[in-house]
Amino acid sequence: MAALGSGRGMMDSQNQVQSDTVDRLKLLYPNVNEEETPLPRSWSTKDKFSYIGLSQNNLRVHYKGGTQGPGRRPHLPYLHLRLWMYRHGKTHKDAASVRATHPIPAACGLYYFEVRIVSKGRDGYMGIGLSAHGVNMNRLPGEQTGWDKHSYGYHGDDGHSFCSSGTGQPYGPTFTTGDVIGCGVNLVDNTCFYTKNGHHLGIAFRGLPPNLYPTVGLQTPGEVVDANFGQQPFVFDIEDMLRELRARTRQAIDEFPLPDGQGQWQQVLHRMVSTYLVHHGYCSTAQAFSRATSQPITEDVASIKNRQRISKLVLSGRIGEAIELTRRLYPGLLERDHDLLFLLKCRQFVEMVNGSDSETCGGACSCAAGRCPALAPPRLCPASVTPTPATATTTASTASTASTAAANGCAPRANGVSTSSPRRGDCDVDMCAEPGAEPNGNHAGVAVVKGMPGVTASVAALLADYPEAEAGCGARASVERMLAFGRELYAMSQKLQQDLYHKSMLEDAFSLLAYSNPWDSPVGWQLEPVRREAVCEALNSAILESTGMQWISPVEASVSHSRELLRRMSRAGLGACAFADLPALLRR
Repeated sequence: MAALGSGRGMMDSQNQVQSDTVDRLKLLYPNVNEEETPLPRSWSTKDKFSYIGLSQNNLRVHYKGGTQGPGRRPHLPYLHLRLWMYRHGKTHKDAASVRATHPIPAACGLYYFEVRIVSKGRDGYMGIGLSAHGVNMNRLPGEQTGWDKHSYGYHGDDGHSFCSSGTGQPYGPTFTTGDVIGCGVNLVDNTCFYTKNGHHLGIAFRGLPPNLYPTVGLQTPGEVVDANFGQQPFVFDIEDMLRELRARTRQAIDEFPLPDGQGQWQQVLHRMVSTYLVHHGYCSTAQAFSRATSQPITEDVASIKNRQRISKLVLSGRIGEAIELTRRLYPGLLERDHDLLFLLKCRQFVEMVNGSDSETCGGACSCAAGRCPALAPPRLCPASVTPTPATATTTASTASTASTAAANGCAPRANGVSTSSPRRGDCDVDMCAEPGAEPNGNHAGVAVVKGMPGVTASVAALLADYPEAEAGCGARASVERMLAFGRELYAMSQKLQQDLYHKSMLEDAFSLLAYSNPWDSPVGWQLEPVRREAVCEALNSAILESTGMQWISPVEASVSHSRELLRRMSRAGLGACAFADLPALLRR
């Protein structure tokens, strides 16, 4: 094998292979939650018989024989060693198997792995198949008898299939050195099939139990096989079978018989659509749909329009106005729901940075695209600021990480000021430091502005450096308002029950101030308009619940129930859950 070069090059190559592996497996089995049901990725170093040896990241299996007794390979002269090899492997007691690290998850729907025969060894007594946990590993797959049930194998020396029996049945061709044998499990029909060099050999076993492990067995010296659990493209076109099963599942759903007359179901669907339109405040559309289908609207039209007005404010980024309107129309709601108010206030802070909230520019900003340039000043000069202890700490930290900043591709700065012209997407010096955390929990190079942890010193410098005459759209005043609002928001967070959700939300929002161009920063995703939708839905649901209505529409409840049913099907070992593509069905 050609050398990969330096140690760093080898590490990079291994990381790339691992990344490709993860991506391939996710594409093959997108519905598998590996935190609950990990996929088989290699052979187990513990769940094997002692005659089996593993190498090459536990993907290569070779027969090494026993270490004591009749299976021991002694240090003998050549002729005696040949005699030992001839005698060894002649009985079933010399066989040995190994299982994969994990059983096959039902959510795969259709699982497949391949084994390449590197060497058939002396006799080619090899078996490829499946077995349940606890099955004796001192046998080839499928040859187990007595209490060792649930073992299935396809053997290379005779081409027979074995199902928990010492007697096999004719199944397919024999296989030898250079052949690639695939084993597939259809978890919808509970059947097993094999392939040879990309050709389907037909169904070998039916009525399979759940939780089977990929298994391979060897029996004579010199036998070596390599496994492919999906790390590399398969010889057999398994994707074609996956598409066929998806189409079959969709057809079964489409043709599922309804228990009652079509008219009644049509009314149910009309009612669900109507409630969805009302729930989300689509007043005009709901009224038009009601006239067309004779579906009554259960909520007062004025109430729908009120919620619609609030939703429009949130979706346009005018969170402060939405809060005030909510307080006026639904008194006490936000005061009772502190978590909801905190969510709205965090979003308001983000929109102040975005220039969308009216409080940022005093309602008089005319900046293009709704972005106030308050955070993109022509120059920053921290030297003009009288440093607080916090900013002094930051200055030292920033100086110590100047070389790191240059290495990370950030423009070099003198005293925190860029020596090159600012470019779109340039990061602020404070965020160019190492990603590690300081003892106080803040990122390296990030200072704590009094009353507002997590705000960088460059923001304080920005305030001091902005002359009133140069502050377009009152940018200095805008930043001062943002900082004052941030301090109030931080104080508010201290009164809530502290958890990771609140802390993460606050830190993400404050981190926007670390960049002169937050829209092109690593945390700029918060400024995307689509992020307003979740806030809008949370506020809308709270309003509905406060007025005695359902906080979720029947359509969305049905979708949530369907997702949960698919998860339960997976836990119950029903493979059809892998092909019930709910988003695809909803898009139709």
